[in-house]
Amino acid sequence: MNKKQRSMLLRIIAAALMLVALNYYMPEDAPINGFVRLALYLVPYLIVGHDILIKAFKGIKHGQIFDENFLMIVATIAAFCVQEFSEAVAVMLFYQVGELFQSYAVGKSRRNIADLMDIRPDVACVERKEKREETVVGPEEVEVGEIIVIRPGERVPLDGVVTDGSTSLNTVALT
Repeated sequence: MNKKQRSMLLRIIAAALMLVALNYYMPEDAPINGFVRLALYLVPYLIVGHDILIKAFKGIKHGQIFDENFLMIVATIAAFCVQEFSEAVAVMLFYQVGELFQSYAVGKSRRNIADLMDIRPDVACVERKEKREETVVGPEEVEVGEIIVIRPGERVPLDGVVTDGSTSLNTVALT
């Protein structure tokens, strides 16, 4: 988990704890109403959703009105307008949880792809018939139909068909 994801997780936890505390200590029939109640719920809302507000306003400024950030703002402001303060905070909270999971999954996918690039062989040993010898070339230089020689322990640089001999391959990188 990177620094940005940890920061988001801490903001989510803080807002969730505040929301639970507000709902537990200030039920709907509590004597606190109006602007005081709104202000109390705006605190966790702004903690968890201030970056979405900023992105939405930047999107509007650049002419991208109906993006997901803008729609989240519309949904939560509508909930505030009908005095469903808890639901407004909860919608933003759950949206940010989804964004955190997405960010984590994308980061993990990028790391896995980078790891796969590290195991890719940089060269291929090609049997060239005109020279009657083996030539080491980059995988991108191998022509379709050429014979690639792969010795025990070497990595397979390209797709192909075994034409001579037999072997077994470690396919763990193919998952």
